[in-house]
Amino acid sequence: MRCPYCGSLDTQVKDSRPTDDSSSIRRRRICPDCGGRFTTFERVQLRELTVVKRSGRRVPFDRDKLQQSVEVALRKRPVDPERVERMINGIVRQLESMGDGEVPSETVGELVMEGLKALDDVAYVRFASVYKNFREAKDFEELLGKLAEEPEDTPRLKKKPAQSE
Repeated sequence: MRCPYCGSLDTQVKDSRPTDDSSSIRRRRICPDCGGRFTTFERVQLRELTVVKRSGRRVPFDRDKLQQSVEVALRKRPVDPERVERMINGIVRQLESMGDGEVPSETVGELVMEGLKALDDVAYVRFASVYKNFREAKDFEELLGKLAEEPEDTPRLKKKPAQSE
């Protein structure tokens, strides 16, 4: 593993342990050349995935990009990070088990929307507004109308009761 500080290829693992959900291994490393310390994560990858964009362009699937887009949608929302990690792991597993190494970007977007809908309504609307390229207020109204029509037994983040003065 290359040192992010000096670029040396000779780094040493000082500690390895599984993450809380055992989906990856966390490794603490040190560079003998510069003394820099850093952490890496190792995850199982069942297959190489390629995302087929709407333009037809093909790009390698990037789990970090998926995680960043979910984190942007969830910014300042009270959602447990472990639930987010489980959702992202679930999406990646679904994509890897689809049989084909090429996945349309629409499939990725729909899986993220489905996962966010179960986690947090606000994050779901935020992601949908970008993913579906909302241009007008009525686009939000339509999505919120559909969200309001859903049965209440759908697992969602519980709303905090209003504080009285």
